[in-house]
Amino acid sequence: MRTVYPLVRYRDAGKAVDWLVRAFGFEVHELVNAPDGGVRHGELVVGTGMIMTGTGEPGGPGIYVVVDDPDAHHARAVAAGAEITAELSDKDSRPYFVL
Repeated sequence: MRTVYPLVRYRDAGKAVDWLVRAFGFEVHELVNAPDGGVRHGELVVGTGMIMTGTGEPGGPGIYVVVDDPDAHHARAVAAGAEITAELSDKDSRPYFVL
């Protein structure tokens, strides 16, 4: 099971997904469109790796982390000065947080 996923935002994530598939051989694992036509959430795989993406303003790198004790990891990250961009929640019965 993967435990760390880079998050990449693009102004036009649909075009970026198409390009990543053509240029680097990524395969679309999941693609959820937003009502405005953008990409709400995308998961692309290549080899054993996966990135997640969506439409939005490009910014610094984001990291999606799957852990057994998210409360402890969250507290540690906050204490170290991390900017938490999405609060703790459970997805697919796996606790996670996003830095």
